[in-house]
Amino acid sequence: MAEILVLYYSRGGATAELARQVCRGVESIAGASARLRTVPAVWAASEEPPQPVPADGPPYVTLADLGEVQGLVLGSPTRFGNMAAPLKYFLDGTGALWLSGGLAGKPAGVFTSTQTMHGGQETTLVSMMLPLLHHGMYLVGIPYTERALNETRSGGSPYGASHVAVTAGGRGALSDDEKILAQVLGRRVAALAVRLASP
Repeated sequence: MAEILVLYYSRGGATAELARQVCRGVESIAGASARLRTVPAVWAASEEPPQPVPADGPPYVTLADLGEVQGLVLGSPTRFGNMAAPLKYFLDGTGALWLSGGLAGKPAGVFTSTQTMHGGQETTLVSMMLPLLHHGMYLVGIPYTERALNETRSGGSPYGASHVAVTAGGRGALSDDEKILAQVLGRRVAALAVRLASP
């Protein structure tokens, strides 16, 4: 079984909903399963996340989660065209995995949400890709052969799945195209992980 870690940070709930849609896509691939994790808003000075694990959502991620899975999909809201600090803080602590090559050769994808149409979605997606490239992961995007990518009037990018809050009237609900594209991203990462795991 190829397990895909879907790891995100969310404050308003839209990025969390994208993560759930990515998980749906992962779970639609035979031989794949999703492991949903989040990061806390504030980290302690130690390497391990604070306790207790949140009761109203997925558990906090650990470094062990990264080593145990066969693929990764990262999600973050946009912060001035960059990933949010809590997610970056976690990624900055993955040096031991980098030294060991623990993530090299595994597929990865990214997703984001913004308040406005031109709020830095693509730069945020790229900011999440950079550490994954340093880890030697295979980056998976969304091709224009996906109909929803050509038809979306809200979120969606060849770099990864996304959500634009203003197009939802400020309610934060994902559009149908945004849901489809998040699921597509999950399916593509999972399908590649399954193929790479095959003898």
